[in-house]
Amino acid sequence: MQKKRLWDILLAAGLLLLALALYLALRPGGGGTWAVVTQNGEEIARYSLGEDWTVTIGGEDYNVLEISGGAAAVVEANCGDHTCVRTGTISRTGETVVCLPHRLVVRIEGGDGPSFDAAAGRGGAG
Repeated sequence: MQKKRLWDILLAAGLLLLALALYLALRPGGGGTWAVVTQNGEEIARYSLGEDWTVTIGGEDYNVLEISGGAAAVVEANCGDHTCVRTGTISRTGETVVCLPHRLVVRIEGGDGPSFDAAAGRGGAG
C-alpha cells in the first residue's frame, strides 16, 4: 500500500515539473524596449520605454500616450468607448493597446520576445 502512495507522490511531482516547464517555455515575452505606434496600418512613431514620455497623437480625434517606468498606456482619448484607456499599462513584448475608433495601435517591441507563438503553434517574429 505504501509503494502505491510513493508512486502517486512521484507522479504528482512529475506533473508539477512538467507544468512548470511548459509555463516557462510558453509564457509571454519579456520586457520590451519600444512602444511602436501605428495608425491606419502605418507606423507613425516609435518611443523608447527607457525614457518618460507624454505625447498627444492625432488632432481632433486624439489619444494621449504616456510612457513611464518602462511601461506604456493610453491615459486619455476622445473616442466613444475608451477601451484603449481601460486596457491599462503594457510593457512586455507583443502586448498591445488598440483604439478602434481612431485606428490606433500601440505595440511593445524589442527585448526578449518569444520565439514560439503558442496561439499559432509555430515560430514567431521575436
